[in-house]
Amino acid sequence: MKNWLKWILLSLAVLLMLAFAGFQFMKFNTKKASPEDRIVFTQGDLTLEVFYNRPSKKGRVIFGELVPYDEVWRTGANEATTFTINKPITIDGKVLKAGAYTLWTVPGRESWTVIWNDRMYPWGVDFDQKAQRRPEHDALQVQVPVERLAEPVEQFTIAVQESPLALTLSWDDVRVTVPLAH
Repeated sequence: MKNWLKWILLSLAVLLMLAFAGFQFMKFNTKKASPEDRIVFTQGDLTLEVFYNRPSKKGRVIFGELVPYDEVWRTGANEATTFTINKPITIDGKVLKAGAYTLWTVPGRESWTVIWNDRMYPWGVDFDQKAQRRPEHDALQVQVPVERLAEPVEQFTIAVQESPLALTLSWDDVRVTVPLAH
């Protein structure tokens, strides 16, 4: 092999390693600010799992500024939030089949739209910081009212409440509750 071709291949290999290392460094720093969390909830023969990243308030105005009203939000930070169920559940009278979904929301002042999308996305936003969700893959949407909290929640939190079964999303002075049934 010619000497110049070896140098080109070696340079390309070094550039790829540097790019990979840079990506890992950026991912690590992003995860420090918005750590990963995983919820696994079991009730009878139902297993529900949510994987998401938890950004913090840090003195910012969250809804209406950091997270705009009436625009699709990735519902957390970093990767798109995932919601997995092992059997069908009913949400607002509609059946969501067993499977893995990405969870998206459209926050509003008085109510939120909560969306289960049957496509997996590698990251929650594109290079323009717009949600990567493709609406044609939406499996289910529900509208739920906003509850104002007396004490703000510093770090975005998704939880499953057992009785009555519900998915809750809380951050800043807002909580939304999505009733679930199985």
